[in-house]
Amino acid sequence: MGRYLLRRIVHFVPVLFVVSLIAFTVTLLLPGDAALAMLGESNIHDKVAYEAMRTELGLDQPIPVQYAKWLGRALTGDLGRSIRTGEPVLEGLLARLPVTLQLTAMVMVLALMFGLPLGIVSALYPNSKADTVTTVLAVGGAAVPDFWLGILFIYFFALWLRVVPPSGYVPLTEGLWPNVRSMLLPALSLGMYLTAITMRQTRSSLIEVMQQEYVTVARAKGLRERVVVMRHALKNALIPVATVIGLQVGRLFGGAVVVETIFALPGLGRVAANSIFFRDFPMLQGAMLVMAVGVLAANLLTDLLYAFADPRIRYT
Repeated sequence: MGRYLLRRIVHFVPVLFVVSLIAFTVTLLLPGDAALAMLGESNIHDKVAYEAMRTELGLDQPIPVQYAKWLGRALTGDLGRSIRTGEPVLEGLLARLPVTLQLTAMVMVLALMFGLPLGIVSALYPNSKADTVTTVLAVGGAAVPDFWLGILFIYFFALWLRVVPPSGYVPLTEGLWPNVRSMLLPALSLGMYLTAITMRQTRSSLIEVMQQEYVTVARAKGLRERVVVMRHALKNALIPVATVIGLQVGRLFGGAVVVETIFALPGLGRVAANSIFFRDFPMLQGAMLVMAVGVLAANLLTDLLYAFADPRIRYT
């Protein structure tokens, strides 16, 4: 297992290199000028100050040299300073990372709480009314965009029923329930798609496993149907479900950009969106790198869970 972990970590290096190259290139393609953003509107026509700022930021050097210097600083943990706030990029991202991690964790919990039971019921009673209802819910959850659900939830639960706040974030230090209330609507908006995918994947995987010979043997031994499903069939059926959930982490980070902006959550997604609006290129580059590391870590964790879910899988 240790050698497998080391090999996977080594494989992360070229992936992160490509991500860093994309992050640096994207900021060059975006409209705007970092030097002008640093100077502000008051000095926008001062050519001397403008050239001095370009020299200070290294923008007067060739692009390959700029990338090499930026990458060298990034390897030491120096991602630069935010053009908008002046704070170190790494410190700003680490301060906002817990919000996005909590949102992702709540989305995962909601998907498992609702997607797994509904998928199991749909698999045990195929072509029934329950299966039809869950299929309609799954298709609807996968088809409706996150931002539309967020606006709909704000109108229904916050403005009409007034059971949760429409936006804003309450830190966990101010109480568990106020924190959960502030994160509930964003988690529901972002989690509907993952719940639908989990539901359908659980259904199809469990139906396939229930037709295997070892399930027939377990029934022939006289075991109760609940024991056959929960102890023998479901464990193997969850392996492809874990794969799907792990692969959806990247989509969750992408959806967090929109959802966190709608609900005014101070997470990585909102930072990335604001960085684009305000031409804060160092913060945008850092956010892309942190999200890429999160996706790679989630994929690695998914692979490691295989060994616990299926004893036949061994990493050597």
